[in-house]
Amino acid sequence: MQKETLRQLVHASGLLFIFLEPFLSLPYLIALAIFATVMGEIIYKIDKKREIFLFSMLLNSCRRNDNEKGFIYFFAGLSLTLIIFGQNLAVANAAILTLALGDSLSTIVGTRWGKHPLIFNPKKTWEGSLTFMTAAFLGGLTQVPLLAALAGAIAGAISEAYSPIDDNLTIPLVAGAVISLVI
Repeated sequence: MQKETLRQLVHASGLLFIFLEPFLSLPYLIALAIFATVMGEIIYKIDKKREIFLFSMLLNSCRRNDNEKGFIYFFAGLSLTLIIFGQNLAVANAAILTLALGDSLSTIVGTRWGKHPLIFNPKKTWEGSLTFMTAAFLGGLTQVPLLAALAGAIAGAISEAYSPIDDNLTIPLVAGAVISLVI
């Protein structure tokens, strides 16, 4: 469980982009997210061949398996969210919060206390999905109106439960699209 908690704390680093927003313009935020994505890919490839001081230790303490690239998809998802929805930063921020808060807390709650598997995806639990919706809704509510926050939270939770590819990429894009439609 400690490995998963540390992994989800790394995921919560998406909050940094929201905290930096008052200080950096949109192009700089996008550049930072793309830089993090590219650096993640470079570090991932180097780490496969040799140990990198501090980075290898952090990656090994967070990784579920050797081929996992979740953190790269995470920053790619942030990059695309800022590019697609950045003209309305409230939408982009709500989508990022859906990923950073919803996905992180749902994994912690679902793996620790989840007892009731989802019928359509037994690897996920109702407890985790409800935690996702609650955290994403509360985070989204700081950025967008109630109905948009609720719709984004539900869409993000469904995306997390069903996503055939890495949900770090799909969650913010699906949530952002639904929030945009509601607003």
